[in-house]
Amino acid sequence: MNSIITKTYGVTPPISTASPTEAEIATNEKLIDELKRQGSFESEEESQKRVEVLNKLQALAEEFVRSVSLQKNMAEVIARDAGGKIFTFGSYRLGVYSPGSDIDTLIVVPKHVTRENFFDVFEKLLRKRVELDEIACVPDAFVPVIKIKFSGISVDLLCARLDIPQVPLSLTLDDKNLLRNLDEKDLRALNGTRVTDEILRLVPQPIVFKHALRAIKLWAQRRAIYSNVMGFPGGVAWAMLVARICQLYPNAISATIISKFFNILTKWSWPQPVMLKPIEDGPLQVRVWNPKLYPADRAHRMPIITPAYPSMCATHNISASTQKVIMSELKRGAALMDEIMIGKKPWADLFTKHDFFHRYKYYLAVYASSKGTAEQQLKWSGLVESKLRQLVLKLEWIDSIELAHPFIKEFDQVHYCADEEEAKRVADGEQIATASTKEADLMKSVKAEENKEHGDKTAANGDAEKKAEDGTTTKLVVYTTTFFIGLEINLDPHHKQLDIQWPCKEFYEMCRSWPEYDEDINCICVRNIRNFNLPDYVFGEGEARPVRQKKSKRKLADVEVRPL
Repeated sequence: MNSIITKTYGVTPPISTASPTEAEIATNEKLIDELKRQGSFESEEESQKRVEVLNKLQALAEEFVRSVSLQKNMAEVIARDAGGKIFTFGSYRLGVYSPGSDIDTLIVVPKHVTRENFFDVFEKLLRKRVELDEIACVPDAFVPVIKIKFSGISVDLLCARLDIPQVPLSLTLDDKNLLRNLDEKDLRALNGTRVTDEILRLVPQPIVFKHALRAIKLWAQRRAIYSNVMGFPGGVAWAMLVARICQLYPNAISATIISKFFNILTKWSWPQPVMLKPIEDGPLQVRVWNPKLYPADRAHRMPIITPAYPSMCATHNISASTQKVIMSELKRGAALMDEIMIGKKPWADLFTKHDFFHRYKYYLAVYASSKGTAEQQLKWSGLVESKLRQLVLKLEWIDSIELAHPFIKEFDQVHYCADEEEAKRVADGEQIATASTKEADLMKSVKAEENKEHGDKTAANGDAEKKAEDGTTTKLVVYTTTFFIGLEINLDPHHKQLDIQWPCKEFYEMCRSWPEYDEDINCICVRNIRNFNLPDYVFGEGEARPVRQKKSKRKLADVEVRPL
């Protein structure tokens, strides 16, 4: 066992510096065994494959910078010395990645290389590689990104330009002065790596932290509360929460850290922020999280503040509904941990799958569809996903809706249609008998998600693929991505009806305002979809009478569907 740690980490002294007991050590060994059984650790062979991919991307980054330098009439020797360096962040940099995880990657380039070069020259270099399986460029994202699958490994590539003439391989990002003269998108891109590195510096025992974080990540994923874009904490937020508990119990082992994690966070006085160190000043005239100055910062419900300058809130996306879901799951976890720590329950109980698809009586299905290419669908569905949180916020404004709970994963399908009319109806989210049966296939995908223990996405519709191979009819391809929102409703007993026209129309127009939106290719619609048990009432559109769904027809009911 390591020597006793007496140094103070974080913004307050530790709660306890006690060393682990024999019982805690035994419980911790069971935790590691359970994490192995759950497949949380990647094989050495797969980890080595990641290293090889990163080495290839490093070589590509240097080639990219050299190519741009030559285009700008620099001498060969200067172009070669301009450099370019790959950094990693997120779960890979923290050392808590699992099989199938993507690698968050940052390419740092010198000042003469632009973001436009990244989405032009670097993209072309990627497309020439035989290792490239998939690519989608999202230059208009909050943090511009190129998403690729390279040698079977998913990689998110960001780019940041520093105000220096060369980026050598020896460069580190610790110096805050490197942030001078950068735009906000470059700052956000750099922040991922700087935050991850700072977290690792601020924990007393890195190995204890990593094992505890693996368990919390697995728990959050299984309970479907791991997704920044959907209004839940993302990977960096969960990492900071675990790191803070490690600071409060610097000599504890991972099992104890997890127990204290649930115990403390269920009692935390939100919106009191969680911070790993005091907020720092720096050389930039940029906004730093400060609820005394900024009303938007005061509105954050569960603020978790990044430790690297400039400090930001990593959980600004959390809404009233997602906060309720998070707190409910934390309380469940706390109750289980009380029994796990005394040996009454196994660790496996903590990682039981969510019951999202059986929890609510009412659901909304949001369909993002394309009649273009798979790459166009990836960009379109990504845009819709990024706006989904706004729909949740608007639904929360309706008095009858007590909770709007977005599911953290999407369901991708491919449909092969006989003609244009059928393709249009599939894109609109309607059930089609002659194409892939949308509702039935969707429920198969949901069932598969409920049953599978690992992986992030369901497979494309197998029945549709068979039809395409048959070649018996003309096929028009429609790609659909479906998102679900569970609703907890308290309807007036005298008027069993919910009018959600306004939030759906607002959301629809928000998506349509995307600069690349093409009404001939893209479609967005929102429908009520039943749970596995058919509800008595479905959503109306403002009529004075309740609308009953006939069980015999087993159809989906419209909420807000048609293009305006």
